[in-house]
Amino acid sequence: MEPAERAGGGESRDPGGRPEPGPRGFVPQKEIVYNKLLPYAERLDAESDLLLAQIKCNLGRAVQLQELWPGGLFWTRKLSTYIRLYGRKFSKKDHVLFIKLLYELVSIPKLEISMMQGFARLLINLLKKKELLSRDDLELPWRPLYDMVERILYSKTEHLGLNWFPNSVENILKTLVKSCRPYFPADATSEMLEEWRPLMCPFDVTMQKAITYFEIFLPTSLPPELHHKGFKLWFDELIGLWVSVQNLPQWEGQLVNLFARLATDNIGYIDWDPYVPKIFTRILRSLNLPVGSSQVLVPRFLTNAYDIGHAVIWITAMMGGPSKLVQKHLAGLFNSISSFYHPSNNGRWLNKLMKLLQRLPNSVVRRLHRERYKKPSWLTPVPDSHKLTDQDVTDFVQCIIQPVLLAMFSKTGSLEAAQALQNLALMRPELVIPPVLERTYPALETLTEPHQLTATLSCVIGVARSLVSGGRWFPEGPTHMLPLLMRALPGVDPNDFSKCMITFQFIATFSTLVPLVDCSSVLQERNDLTEVERELCSATAELEDFVLQFMDRCFGLIESSTLEQTREETETEKMTHLESLVELGLSSTFSTILTQCSKEIFMVALQKVFNFSTSHIFETRVAGRMVADMCRAAVKCCPEESLKLFVPHCCSVITQLTMNDDVLNDEELDKELLWNLQLLSEITRVDGRKLLLYREQLVKILQRTLHLTCKQGYTLSCNLLHHLLRSTTLIYPTEYCSVPGGFDKPPSEYFPIKDWGKPGDLWNLGIQWHVPSSEEVSFAFYLLDSFLQPELIKLQHCGDGKLEMSRDDILQSLTIVHNCLIGSGNLLPPLKGEPVTNLVSSMVSLEETKLYTGLEYGISKYFKQNPFPSPNIDHILDNSEDDTKSLFLIIKIIGDLLQFQGSHKHEFDSRWKSFNLVKKSMENRLHGKKQHIRALLIDRVMLQHELRTLTVEGCEYKKIHQDMIRDLLRLSTSSYSQVRNKAQQTFFAALGAYNFCCRDIIPLVLEFLRPDRQDVTQQQFKGALYCLLGNHSGVCLANLHDWDCIVQTWPAIVSSGLSQAMSLEKPSIVRLFDDLAEKIHRQYETIGLDFTIPKSCVAIAELLQQSKNPSINQILLSPEKIKEGLKRQQEKNADAVRNYENLVDALLDGVEQRNLPWKFEHIGIGLLSLLLRDDRVLPLRAIRFFVENLNHDAIVVRKMAISAVAGILKQLKRTHKKLTINPCEISGYPKPTQIIAGDRPDNHWLHYDSKTIPRTKKEWESSCFVEKTHWGYYTWPKNMVVYAGVEEQPKLGRSREDMTEAEQIIFDHFSDPKFVEQLITFLSLEDRKGKDKFNPRRFCLFKGIFRNFDDAFLPVLKPHLERLVADSHESTQRCVAEIIAGLIRGSKHWTFEKVEKLWELLCPLLRTALSNITVETYNDWGACIATSCESRDPRKLHWLFELLLESPLSGEGGSFVDACRLYVLQGGLAQQEWRVPELLHRLLKYLEPKLTQVYKNVRERIGSVLTYIFMIDVSLPNTAPTTSPHVPEFTARILEKLKPLMDVDEEIQNHVMEENGIGEEDERTQGIKLLKTILKWLMASAGRSFSTAVTEQLQLLPLFFKIAPVENDNSYDELKRDAKLCLSLMSQGLLYPHQVPLVLQVLKQTARSSSWHARYTVLTYLQTMVFYNLFIFLNNEDAVKDIRWLVISLLEDEQLEVREMAATTLSGLLQCNFLTMDSPMQIHFEQLCKTKLPKKRKRDPGSVGDTIPSAELVKRHAGVLGLGACVLSSPYDVPTWMPQLLMNLSAHLNDPQPIEMTVKKTLSNFRRTHHDNWQEHKQQFTDDQLLVLTDLLVSPCYYA
Repeated sequence: MEPAERAGGGESRDPGGRPEPGPRGFVPQKEIVYNKLLPYAERLDAESDLLLAQIKCNLGRAVQLQELWPGGLFWTRKLSTYIRLYGRKFSKKDHVLFIKLLYELVSIPKLEISMMQGFARLLINLLKKKELLSRDDLELPWRPLYDMVERILYSKTEHLGLNWFPNSVENILKTLVKSCRPYFPADATSEMLEEWRPLMCPFDVTMQKAITYFEIFLPTSLPPELHHKGFKLWFDELIGLWVSVQNLPQWEGQLVNLFARLATDNIGYIDWDPYVPKIFTRILRSLNLPVGSSQVLVPRFLTNAYDIGHAVIWITAMMGGPSKLVQKHLAGLFNSISSFYHPSNNGRWLNKLMKLLQRLPNSVVRRLHRERYKKPSWLTPVPDSHKLTDQDVTDFVQCIIQPVLLAMFSKTGSLEAAQALQNLALMRPELVIPPVLERTYPALETLTEPHQLTATLSCVIGVARSLVSGGRWFPEGPTHMLPLLMRALPGVDPNDFSKCMITFQFIATFSTLVPLVDCSSVLQERNDLTEVERELCSATAELEDFVLQFMDRCFGLIESSTLEQTREETETEKMTHLESLVELGLSSTFSTILTQCSKEIFMVALQKVFNFSTSHIFETRVAGRMVADMCRAAVKCCPEESLKLFVPHCCSVITQLTMNDDVLNDEELDKELLWNLQLLSEITRVDGRKLLLYREQLVKILQRTLHLTCKQGYTLSCNLLHHLLRSTTLIYPTEYCSVPGGFDKPPSEYFPIKDWGKPGDLWNLGIQWHVPSSEEVSFAFYLLDSFLQPELIKLQHCGDGKLEMSRDDILQSLTIVHNCLIGSGNLLPPLKGEPVTNLVSSMVSLEETKLYTGLEYGISKYFKQNPFPSPNIDHILDNSEDDTKSLFLIIKIIGDLLQFQGSHKHEFDSRWKSFNLVKKSMENRLHGKKQHIRALLIDRVMLQHELRTLTVEGCEYKKIHQDMIRDLLRLSTSSYSQVRNKAQQTFFAALGAYNFCCRDIIPLVLEFLRPDRQDVTQQQFKGALYCLLGNHSGVCLANLHDWDCIVQTWPAIVSSGLSQAMSLEKPSIVRLFDDLAEKIHRQYETIGLDFTIPKSCVAIAELLQQSKNPSINQILLSPEKIKEGLKRQQEKNADAVRNYENLVDALLDGVEQRNLPWKFEHIGIGLLSLLLRDDRVLPLRAIRFFVENLNHDAIVVRKMAISAVAGILKQLKRTHKKLTINPCEISGYPKPTQIIAGDRPDNHWLHYDSKTIPRTKKEWESSCFVEKTHWGYYTWPKNMVVYAGVEEQPKLGRSREDMTEAEQIIFDHFSDPKFVEQLITFLSLEDRKGKDKFNPRRFCLFKGIFRNFDDAFLPVLKPHLERLVADSHESTQRCVAEIIAGLIRGSKHWTFEKVEKLWELLCPLLRTALSNITVETYNDWGACIATSCESRDPRKLHWLFELLLESPLSGEGGSFVDACRLYVLQGGLAQQEWRVPELLHRLLKYLEPKLTQVYKNVRERIGSVLTYIFMIDVSLPNTAPTTSPHVPEFTARILEKLKPLMDVDEEIQNHVMEENGIGEEDERTQGIKLLKTILKWLMASAGRSFSTAVTEQLQLLPLFFKIAPVENDNSYDELKRDAKLCLSLMSQGLLYPHQVPLVLQVLKQTARSSSWHARYTVLTYLQTMVFYNLFIFLNNEDAVKDIRWLVISLLEDEQLEVREMAATTLSGLLQCNFLTMDSPMQIHFEQLCKTKLPKKRKRDPGSVGDTIPSAELVKRHAGVLGLGACVLSSPYDVPTWMPQLLMNLSAHLNDPQPIEMTVKKTLSNFRRTHHDNWQEHKQQFTDDQLLVLTDLLVSPCYYA
């Protein structure tokens, strides 16, 4: 989370409504409320007013003076910090001004991208709380944002490397649009539709773009009176589109996101009912759940599925209202998928299901909050008729609770379930908590299933707050708490880590919520208690017991972790990771319990801890830390009583043990002494005031122990010093009790049970702060005088050489200094000194902001005179560089001197994180309004205080800082890698804090890389490189976004290759350079050259600077000043350009140095290629360099050069003139009145028409060519632009003299036959065998060359092309394909003569190429032709199309060449989409007779081509019927030919040999061949087309049912496999409601078929089809009846397999609640079961058995199968009807086969699925039934 976002969280008004504008003269918009609770709150208003006034004044000045950098950026950064510290504490007028100014700044077109992102982030933050500004206060235009998104996200030059955008830019822009959306003007919607409707051509990528734009831009929160200008303009059109698309193109998901937003913003204003079944069907399909046995998923369904988050929002917004339809469907949805939640199921779909569960309750709670508790704002409220009623909420909770309870034990963990339960319990605790508890009690008892315990406990933690507070819905809730706590105690178990942690969390959660006070005495005093309260009172008598038992458990845990012998021997300093987590859990839980205890319980606990800690001696690493933590927790809660016990005891032990002076010099100290020191150092972390009583004793101890020889000893003593200083000098709250004032009142006045689960009251928090008193401060200074001063003097002398000190002494001194420093960091004033000047010039003041953090520095004697004399570092580095431990400490000391103010950043971040986690796990989202528990609120206020101490942005950079950072640099380049590493981390942190210090440091770092220095060691070299590289979060010196810095660093990196310290033998150095290059490439963003600020911006800046309240008196800018600013800004632009050119020069100099290792040459060229830009042509020298490097020896360099030259050619492109036309005049038809897409009379002239294609110069020049394929399909753009005629375009066929110098360089090289020959040779080499593809970069290179120089180089290239085409090698073919594609696309603006000549050359080449095509190259040719046809008017390419259509299937080159030709042709036609109907008709006419092709590869290709031919025939709303081929007519012709197959009854065998038999085959064989091709077509179109032509395909279904095999066997021939696959794909298709009866008609007809294969397949088809269209079927009662009849009648089929399949289908339909288990059905089956079987006849010994089963047996079997299906339809529970059914079934165990088999299978399945929870399920049966069941399920002896 960005810090800027997080502090914005805590904002709220005073409870009394809006404050009056007091003497300050303005009403703040919304300030951070926690500031008012700080101990120094009264000083903050003045401080914030001054800061705000400075920001307004200086930001206004900076913009007026045209100074974007440094002034503008500096003060906008200050504004973000201001928001982080005070919230939006400015008047509405200022708020609007800030937004307008930043909006203008963000939309400056040439703005450097990193500045744009900075401004955008701040603007998002200013717009974040939209309730603060209504549409009347603010209106923002939408076009500037659109231009920005278009320029950046759809950049035309980014792919050529002319623009480098960071990865984050897309999210930032989308968020920015989202934040500005509510303020778009009322007419924006119609303007947007006008702008983007023309892009809506479903066959084109522009469709995706249009929908993306709609999704992010369309405003949906207009007030109801403006709805006619808002969504009503587009709703019907887009929802119509969504409903009619069947195959999930990518943009369908984006439409869902748009509808979800629309629904949420306009609850109650849109009637969704007509769409509800369709919406739920699609959401269900989007979960991609597996159905049936052999299912093939269309891959597109996985990638383009809906985002569950948005689907959930949509569902939530549609709930409620009069019709209740959504709730009904939602219940249906969960019924149909609930069995997927059972823990035994797992798959890739599980994550989606879990997300659905977690998000839905969250979303409903948010909606309830909005409707019932949120403060009304200008946003449209939900009308009363559509608010959620209590009944709605209950229904919702009931429908979702079952799946949630199943998901508790899911394989992915119980987190999602716990979050869902937390939100559900807020709404209906009485429905949610009891079932959770039912699962928790048994889990607490079981020892064998620990995972069950962790899952249930984490869920109970989620509902803890609802449980404890009880409330009107669930008053008996609190009575469960004590039993739960007592039973959870055994979880504190040293052997099971995760159980231990969750138990700690569980106990801590409950004890935070509940005061642990024994109230049993109240029962005697009061008689006005309710039943529950009486019960609770008597139960609280157990609390003391609980606390003591918990402590015993903890002591057990500690004793088990004491591994004395091993610890001492191995000398491990650290605890293991797990131990430290347990330590944390233990100490925080214990301290929570003690905080919440009453005085009596506390005293007992204290005595117990004291006895435990003083009667044992612990080793100090693990057990000691845990015990000390427990003691510290006790002392923190009640300092006076506890210190009385502990301090005297510890002091006396220590004094006794150190009486003897020999101890002071012992290397190993007595364990008892160490343990007591440790204990003492921990218990002094308490309220400083209480420590003052013991100061003499403590100082004595320090004097005895600070100078012990034993390192462990003096470290503990230093800790004591550190904690004493911290306790007396910091500001912190001293108690975190859940009720202000604690629980120590007599029960008659105060009744604690009322406070169970009560939130803290933000307005009466009553925080007890510790603010250092003067006594404490003077004690702290006394400590510093006595202990710090002597050490500093010693070190000073040692550094000067006056005093010899051993290493250990130095280390000891440094340890003392460091502990003093971090103990009293906030007492010491900031470092004084002269600022470092001349780093950067600015006309605005760049002063630093001082925040008051509660202390005056008046009394300080220490003006941090650099307390750490630098000579000392020199002394150590010169004399004993290997004394790494002292160096580590020195680094820490410097770091803390630079940045430490009482707390560390990383500690703050982790506390912030844990605060947010706790807040999430306990928050009440329903009521909102910060109803957190008191301890959390206090924590948040404390974090606010720490945030203030840590805010060090834009500090002035003074000489003293400079010295320290230089010392750090020196340490960062020293000999020992660990020292370097630590120093570098501190170095990076320091660089981030001071303004512009990087500019000062870079030259010093680069010194180490200079090639002419002889004295640099390898370590220094590596250190310097690491300093340039930076760490992952901070600054990267090598890549600051600033010309002045890059000009120095980049050339230095390249030249460092010549430094003698550089060796490529060392892998670490090679890796460093790789990382550097990689990081620069990853992080580089194009740096601006133009810093102009437009006039509109300056005008707003003036207003901002003049704005009053608050303001500082500063005179307005004089015109001279403004002139000077303008002049400076122009100089800055010129500087930037000069720097840019110098950098290019310097890099070229670097790369061209002799003996530069190749690695550095490559790095240099890589850096050069980053410097291409779209607003400035590369300098000539670099152009020459890149063009020459097209023929470099190294392939890496050639690749970079190809990209670079393609970019350069784009820079040199001459602009082509365009003019506006009126399409209606050309067509002679008027513009259509309403929207009709597709082929209309007014866009007919865009089609390809062989009669009118331009074949002469005159026709060519009079034609109006429209290159982009999508124009005119949906609607015409408002301003239709095409290219002007030839004479107005730039001149073609220029001579060398007419060209610019840059063009001449390229011209000279490409006219040189030798150069071209070499280039072609290189391009036709293969790079990675078998992996190479058609390369778009090379294509761009050639396209650019032919575009800029028209046909100048054709003569040189022609012989090469002819040679390459004839060579069938893969790489040569690819090379020629790339050139030809470049030629065709590059000839866009050539004159007719040139184009005609070109095609005369190309046609023979292409013919040759197509006849030589091979397996390896057909992809490349396909890509070549597709690329050539992309975005080109088909009438310009008529030569190509006529060539391709000549004879795609000649059969001469064999089947393979035919298939390839089709592939290539398909590539070209697909790009042309709807504009070539004539060609598609010609192709279809040509292919139809050839559909009976024998060869498989040709068949597949024809299938694919057919898909593209019919793709244009779509049934989208308001679309005219197309002039391209239609599916229905085609299908009718096909069916005619398949007649012979339809009529026969027997099975169709594939008896066609795979070679063309001589003579005429019979119709049937022809039919089978045709069928194979048709199958290929249907399979190909399943995933690609937009809508499936169901009506036509239905007529083929009976045929497929007949062919499809039943078993899963891959040895089947192609025909059967395809038929099966095709059925699988068709059954998953989405049906329109009107198609349902048609499909059922066909299924019913097939169910009567004579082939049992067909009957069997009908059932499998039915399963998938019903599940994938569930709600559409459910919405149609007749359909449900039909299906029910169909399945039940097939249960009585004569074929056994069909019967069994029918039973499976039935149980599936029952399970997803499509059919219900009602009594007619049950009676029907029971009747069937009672069918009498005929008596067995004695058989003649000779006669064969009767194979056909008798009708009676079939009926009886049907009944048994039906009952079995009912049993299996509820695999995870036992409904009331189940026991009786099982009894009925068991009666048939001795029937003849196959009945007996069925009964056995059913029973064993029942046993398998109910085995897990048998204890629960047993309750449903009577004893007699259980006896029978046990008999059945325990299998009898096999041989009996």
